[in-house]
Amino acid sequence: MLFRLTLQIENRFSGKRWNVPSQVYSDVTPLFPGVTLNRKAFLTKLANLGYRPSEKPVPEKGMFSQLPGELRVYLKDIHLTHFDREGYPLRLVFDKNTISSMTHAATGAAISYLELEPEEIGLFFGPEREKRLLVSLSQVPLCVRQAVIVAEDRGFYSHFGLDVKGILRALYVNILSGKIRQGGSTLTQQLAKNYFLSPERTFSRKIKEMVISLVIEGLYDKEEILEIYLNEIYLGQNGSVAINGVGEASYFYFGKEIGELSVHEAAVIAGLIKAPNIYSPYKDGERCRKRRDEVLYAMAENGYLSKRELEKAVIATVSPQGYLKYGRKAPYFMDYLAQQLEKLYPSEILRSEGLTILTTLDTQVQLAAESALEKGLQRIDKRISGMKRKKPDDPVQGAVIVMHPRTGDIVAMVGGRDYGKSQFNRAVSGIRQPGSLFKPFVFLSALDTFYPSSTLDNREKAYAVNGKPWRPKNFSPDSPGSVTLREALAYSYNLATLDLTMKTGMNTILSTVALFGFSTRMEAVPSLALGACEAIPLELAAAYCVFSSDGVLPSPLSVRKVLDASGSVIERRHMKIRSVTSPEKAYIITSMLETAIQEGTGRSLKSHGLSFPVAGKTGTTNHSKDAWFIGYTPDILALVWVGFDNGDSLSSTGGQAALPIWGELMKHIPHHISGKGFNRPPGVETLTICRDSGLPANSGCVDTGEELFLQEKIPENRCPSHEFRAPVNNRLWDRIRNLFP
Repeated sequence: MLFRLTLQIENRFSGKRWNVPSQVYSDVTPLFPGVTLNRKAFLTKLANLGYRPSEKPVPEKGMFSQLPGELRVYLKDIHLTHFDREGYPLRLVFDKNTISSMTHAATGAAISYLELEPEEIGLFFGPEREKRLLVSLSQVPLCVRQAVIVAEDRGFYSHFGLDVKGILRALYVNILSGKIRQGGSTLTQQLAKNYFLSPERTFSRKIKEMVISLVIEGLYDKEEILEIYLNEIYLGQNGSVAINGVGEASYFYFGKEIGELSVHEAAVIAGLIKAPNIYSPYKDGERCRKRRDEVLYAMAENGYLSKRELEKAVIATVSPQGYLKYGRKAPYFMDYLAQQLEKLYPSEILRSEGLTILTTLDTQVQLAAESALEKGLQRIDKRISGMKRKKPDDPVQGAVIVMHPRTGDIVAMVGGRDYGKSQFNRAVSGIRQPGSLFKPFVFLSALDTFYPSSTLDNREKAYAVNGKPWRPKNFSPDSPGSVTLREALAYSYNLATLDLTMKTGMNTILSTVALFGFSTRMEAVPSLALGACEAIPLELAAAYCVFSSDGVLPSPLSVRKVLDASGSVIERRHMKIRSVTSPEKAYIITSMLETAIQEGTGRSLKSHGLSFPVAGKTGTTNHSKDAWFIGYTPDILALVWVGFDNGDSLSSTGGQAALPIWGELMKHIPHHISGKGFNRPPGVETLTICRDSGLPANSGCVDTGEELFLQEKIPENRCPSHEFRAPVNNRLWDRIRNLFP
C-alpha cells in the first residue's frame, strides 16, 4: 500500500501539477502625438489596468495624476509572456482631447509611439475556478519565504514532515473537546491535504495526511516542497474565482510582481494563509493589520528582521491596490471567441494549459458600444411603452459589431441587451431580414451596365411572383416618378431598385451576392432586392467592409495569436482576405452611400455632431420588425441592429432606432477616427453631366452637375436631349449690335 501511495504521489508531482486557466487579453492601446482620446474612457482604461489616481503631481509607479492640460502616468513593469516592459514616468500633453506631445517625464526625451499594455478580459476556467500565476522559488523574495514559514511552520527546515510537539498539543485539545479543533499541521501536511485529501475534519483523514506527508518528505527536498506549497496555497476570493499561490496574490492585493513586495506586504500575504477571507485587507483593514503585525514580530523573534526593520514595517499602512470583482468583460465577444478557439483546441486544453490568448478587442470601444446600445434601447422603450404586443414582457433587443474594414478585426461586439438574462448572441447567431441593407449589393451588380447617373423608373407596377401579382410600394407615397441610381440608393426607393433589378437580371445579382460569402439562402425572386431574405449580422458587417477596403472581403478576426505557458506562439491568426469587386466599383458604391448620409435616409446623422466623412445605409423590414444601420469611415465600420426576438413591430425605421445608437457610439471612440476621406482609385473619373439625361453634358445643357464614372465605361455619346451650341464671340456680337442702335 505504501509503495502504491508513493507511486501516486510521484505521478502527481512529476506531471502537470495544476490546471491553469487560459488568460484572454484585449489588444494593446497605441498612443502617439496626434491621436484623439475620449479622456473619460481612457481614465477608465487605466483603472481597469490597475493604475490608481494620485493626488501628487509626480505619481508613483502604477499611478497617474491629472494636471491642467496634461496627464502623467507612471507605467508599471510588465513581464508577461507576450508583453515585456520596464515601467517609466510618462507625460502626455493635450490640446483639447488630442495628444500634442508625449515625453519621458524623468528625462524629457520625446516619445513618438508606445503601446499601453493589454487588458485581461477573461479566463477559461476548469471546474475549480482557480486563478494562479506560477512562480519559481528563485522568483520569490526571501522576506516572503520567511514570512510564510514563521506564520505557518517555524520548524519547516528541521522536521521530517510532522511536528510531533504540535501534533501532541493538538491531540490534547481535540480529545478534551471531543472533536477536531486544532490541526498542528506543517507546511507539508497542508500540501498533502490540499493535493490529495478532502477538507473534512476527521481522525482518519488526519492519519492519511500524516502518512502522505512522510512520503512527500522522503521524495522531495525542502526547497521543492516549499515552491509547490507557495504556488498551491489558497489566499482569497475574487467573486467566484479562487486566488491561489503567492504570485497571483501579489497582483490581486498589491498590483505587483512577487519580486517587488516589501517586507510588510510579504507579512500581509503570509498572514492571510490562516484565514484568507477573515484577514483580507479588502474585508477588514484593521484585522488584517493586526495579523500582519503578528507575522512581523514573529519574523523579528526568529532573527529575520532587525529592530529597525521591524519598526519601519509595523508603521507602514496596509494599502491594497483595490480591485474590480471578477467578471468576464465583453461576454458576447468571449462566447464568440470560445467558439472560434474550440475549433482549434479541445476545451480541456483551454481550461488547463495556461494558454495566453491575444485578441482584437478594444475595451474602450466595447464599453462605448455597450453604453450606446443600452441608451438607445431605453429611448425605444419610452417610445413604444403604450404599444400592444404579443409578449409585452419581452424587451426590445439589439446588437452592435465594430470592425476594422481592411483587416476584419472585431474591436467590439454586443450580442444583446443583458447577458445575464439572455446569452443568445444576436450578432453572430441571429438570423434576420436585412431589408434595405441588401440594396448596395444590387446596385454593385448593375455597375457593369449602368452609371450612377442612369435613370430608373420609380413608379408602381405589378410583378409576377409564384403566379400571383405583387405590387410593392415605396416607403413615401409622394416619391418622384424617375430617379437616378444615386438617388435611388441614397433615398432607398424600393420601386427604382426593383426596376434596376429587372434590368440587371436576378442571375447577375445572385452571382455578385455569392461572392460575399453569406451562409444563408438567397432565392431568385424580385423581393430579394429589397432584402426579403435572411442574413447574419456579422456576415453583413463583413460584406460592407468590401466597400471601404478597395473591394476586398476580410474574414472576421477575433484572435491575433495564442501562446503556450512558456510564451511560444502555437497559433497565429493572419487576416484572410479576397477580392470580390474592383476598387473602382467599391468606391462608387461608397460615394453613393455618402450621399445617403448627406442627403438621403441617413441625413439625421448630422444632428449628432459628427463632422468626418461617413458612408452608410439604413435598413427597415416589413412592419418595422428590424431596424438597421451600417456606417463606415476609412478607419472603422459599425453595424447596429434593433428588434424584438419574437418579431414584434418596433414602429420605427432604421434611421429612427438604429442610426442614433451608431452616432452615440462614434462620438465616444475618437481614437479610431482619423477624419480622412475615402481615397478615390485612379480608375474613377468625375464628369459634368446633364441631369435630364444622365450623360456627359453638352454646352446646351442647362441643369448640370458632377458624377462619377468608371474610366473603362465612360459613355461614348453626350447628352442627346440638348443641341451642341458653339461658343458665342461676345465681342463680335457687341459690334453687330452697335450697328443697329
